[in-house]
Amino acid sequence: MSDASWLTDFPQMDRADLLTIRKTLDGAYREFSRSYGDLIESVFDPLLVFLVWFEKFLLASPWWAIIIALSALAFSATRSWKLCIGVVISFSLIGYFGMWDNTMRTMSIILVCTFLSIALGIPIGIAMARSNRVQSFVTPILDVMQTMPAFVYLIPVVMLLGIGKVPGVIAVIIYAIPPVIRLTNLGIRLVDEDVLEAATAYGANASQRLWGVQLPLAMPTIMAGINQTIMMALAMVVIASMIGVKGLGQPVLKSITNQYFTLGLLNGLAIVALAIIFDRVSQAYAVRSQRHLKGGHNA
Repeated sequence: MSDASWLTDFPQMDRADLLTIRKTLDGAYREFSRSYGDLIESVFDPLLVFLVWFEKFLLASPWWAIIIALSALAFSATRSWKLCIGVVISFSLIGYFGMWDNTMRTMSIILVCTFLSIALGIPIGIAMARSNRVQSFVTPILDVMQTMPAFVYLIPVVMLLGIGKVPGVIAVIIYAIPPVIRLTNLGIRLVDEDVLEAATAYGANASQRLWGVQLPLAMPTIMAGINQTIMMALAMVVIASMIGVKGLGQPVLKSITNQYFTLGLLNGLAIVALAIIFDRVSQAYAVRSQRHLKGGHNA
């Protein structure tokens, strides 16, 4: 190495010191997982019981009942017969090509992850909207969650909880929850100050302004966040299959490792069908809720 190498080579920590730090951190996390892994796992036992029950419920239900229920939900949210026909055709083809059970397993995981993301994300978004200090604390965490490679989420979760449904759900939620938090915060902050002042003038307190004014007016933005959360959860299905989450992701992973093009294509199309249906339903529901809100205001 030349004497001028310091001009081009970035100064680095000594490799021995770096190895010591890495070993120390890895050992500390292993010790933490050994000491508290069972306790943390017991906290998630109710979630595991519900996941198993919900999956068995979907698998045991007649296929025609599932299709009718999904079509009815799609129509109640969108009032679109075209979408209902699309739901019937999509799920009929999924069943015809032998992907029904895996689709039900994927739906059970995605629905649970979505509801948990909403239940956790909206309150956090509300707290961010009402406090700049909370926003400044949470925003960097969301930045890390959205930019960290999805595979990295699996490492600490698997080390702590092993493989199975619960680690998969946790990994999916970590990956998918940032949009609903960010857009809840954004939607509430974008509510016109004049509207809030008018509500205050009519005697509304902070809680009444939140539930009666801010959240209804922010609902289209919040629904956009929920929509993105669903899409990101579906995108995580294949990666979650690596830690034992059964569903459409496992055949896709198998097709990658064994070069089964048709298997991967069919299961990938099934994931796309679910994504399109959830996307259209959530978007249409957001539009209808906003129209209803405007109609109520106009009245």
